[in-house]
Amino acid sequence: MAVFERLLEKINNKEAVIGVVGLGYVGLPLAVEKAKSGYKVIGFDVQDSRVKQVNDGINYIGDVINEELSEIVKSGQLEATTDYARITEVDAVAICVPTPLDIYQQPDTSYVESSAKEIAKYAHEGMLVVLESTTYPGTTEEIVKPALEDRGFVTGETIFIAYSPERVDPGNKDFNTKNTPKVVGGITETCTKVAAALYRHVLEGEVHEVSSPAVAEMEKIFENTFRHINIALANEMAVLCERMGIDVWEVIDAAKTKPYGFMAFYPGPGLGGHCIPIDPFYLTWKAREYNYHTRLIELAGEINNAMPEFVVDRSMKILNEDAKALNGANIVILGVAYKRDIDDVRESPVLDIISQMKKAGANITVIDSFVPSFKIGGEILETVGLDQAILENADLVLITTDHTTVDYQFVANHSKVIFDTRNTLKGIEKPNKYIKL
Repeated sequence: MAVFERLLEKINNKEAVIGVVGLGYVGLPLAVEKAKSGYKVIGFDVQDSRVKQVNDGINYIGDVINEELSEIVKSGQLEATTDYARITEVDAVAICVPTPLDIYQQPDTSYVESSAKEIAKYAHEGMLVVLESTTYPGTTEEIVKPALEDRGFVTGETIFIAYSPERVDPGNKDFNTKNTPKVVGGITETCTKVAAALYRHVLEGEVHEVSSPAVAEMEKIFENTFRHINIALANEMAVLCERMGIDVWEVIDAAKTKPYGFMAFYPGPGLGGHCIPIDPFYLTWKAREYNYHTRLIELAGEINNAMPEFVVDRSMKILNEDAKALNGANIVILGVAYKRDIDDVRESPVLDIISQMKKAGANITVIDSFVPSFKIGGEILETVGLDQAILENADLVLITTDHTTVDYQFVANHSKVIFDTRNTLKGIEKPNKYIKL
């Protein structure tokens, strides 16, 4: 029996042991789903604290159900380790490590590189290696493939390599790791087939096969760039509508009544999270290799990155209307997470807003029940609960994250002035002075 057929048989019979490298927002939910589907799963992470939490059945990711994690750990279906030598035990491994930008806005693939090298040290014949981290087209073949082939493996014959982008949308109530369609592109046809077979046994969503890792890598970048650019358009419309005295939210509501040719995107205080503010710049960087300048992507980045400053400037104008300065003003920030109903502050535009306001001398109080504390620079700031006295003492209440767990009528009843960057108070009674982005 060929190497490919033996691995496929193990996958189909659920005798394969699956490894997941990186137990963060992408890796842990994936590890849980693979374990729930009947595979023995070993999670790998460099952080001792994460490994201990997983092995104790303690959840730290919002999209994972606490009881499910506890149950699969107790049953022995999932365990975690910092020991990469245990890669020898697995038949397939998914790489789910961060791919941030460095200080020069260039891709930092060091986590992918180190993971590929560690896996290569302990890889064996008949193993599947799938990269899931969002990255520029070419990464799988430029980084993962050489690391394994330098050990003497032949891709598509003795080792199988593919790319399948993560599509995690934290806080989404309808779509999660289990039911979101999956795209898979292998270096060879056999690589694609074996990777797709594994995902079909694990996930409920469609598994869509493409011709190469580069197509799958570009597909993920395209998804996030699409959102990046359309949000920039919505933000630019918000800035223009404010100057023209037009309600941009009403404009969008009217536009989306058209049943074709329009998809609603909404403005906000800026972009956050690990994907949309970062991933398009992977493509911008890679495009330079082909002597192409991605002007639209970079312009969209400029517009989105300018939104925190726009919010601060409007806040100053709102205060000035009441003969108050930002310096010395009591500002309540309602929400620091980058999007609703999650605890993630990575790249949150609210951090920039708070930093600018504190630098201007404002007294900042942050309310966010999902985020007990967060760091700006070297300073750790604590959040507080929703409190009538805090709201009544505020010169301005700034709604920056529209968590659905907040009693916004209570906020409206006890606030003198509200600046709402998310159109959160739509449909409820508002205070005398209510301003929307």
